[in-house]
Amino acid sequence: MIVSHAPTASAGRRRPVKPEERSPARLLLRSLAAELSEGAVILPSFPDVVVRIRAALADPDAGLTETLEIVCAEPRLAERLLHAANTTALCSSGPPVTDLRAAIARLGARSVQSAALAFAVEQVRLAPPHRSISRQLNSLWEEGISVAALCQAIARRTRSSPDEAFLTGLLHGIGRLYIMIRAADRSPSLIGDPAFEELADRWHPTVGKTVLENWGFSRAMSDAVGLQGDRDGGMGHAPDLADVLIAGVTLAPALHHPETPLVGMEGIPAFARLGLTAEDCAAIVTHCEYQLGALNDALG
Repeated sequence: MIVSHAPTASAGRRRPVKPEERSPARLLLRSLAAELSEGAVILPSFPDVVVRIRAALADPDAGLTETLEIVCAEPRLAERLLHAANTTALCSSGPPVTDLRAAIARLGARSVQSAALAFAVEQVRLAPPHRSISRQLNSLWEEGISVAALCQAIARRTRSSPDEAFLTGLLHGIGRLYIMIRAADRSPSLIGDPAFEELADRWHPTVGKTVLENWGFSRAMSDAVGLQGDRDGGMGHAPDLADVLIAGVTLAPALHHPETPLVGMEGIPAFARLGLTAEDCAAIVTHCEYQLGALNDALG
């Protein structure tokens, strides 16, 4: 649940409300927080196919059959899954598949969810009401693919699930996407406002965690998204998915800007818990550089 830090009473008197607490940006975010805390996830133009597929894949009695029925009702999603199943980025090499059931089986649960998420985000990007933020949405999706690739590569060096790490990286910006879409619908003038962007930076992990909880994603994934900005976390626990995501988000700028030095990692406990040295991180970034083109082709 998102906690709204409302003014509290002290010694019978209320603390004066600061002007910045009444700003349009803060008021909008507080309103979204209240909605989410009540379980209301409102994402205009975002198809619910992601949530339905996740639920179907999580049900051992439904699984492939129900997933196939859901996908068959969305021709564009079916086309995307067939394409993804024939890419080396998401599947190992093999003979081309043209049957949708075979494509879903080859991709596996996590990759099917990743492709469904790519489809859903594409629908949002193409929706007429969101044309004003199409550039920001494109950048956010590209960042998600980059962080997903890094998280998967990091997980392969640890005991974390590479598939779960990939999907978590892909979803790490869902809170920012939620905030941007709702702002574009309710307060378009806030888009591009530096004060709003600063608040969104601070709030989006908590918003993202709440969205994933409402959608029924695993606690490990929702907790990781909520903790992605906690670079000062203590040293007292074993490495987990949150550490993988923190490392992936931290390394993402170097993936797009090779001249960016890999410095400051020594002060981020997640890297120590994962056992990643600067040399390890440089190798991970280099590996992911070669993957990005294929992943963008597979996921759009």
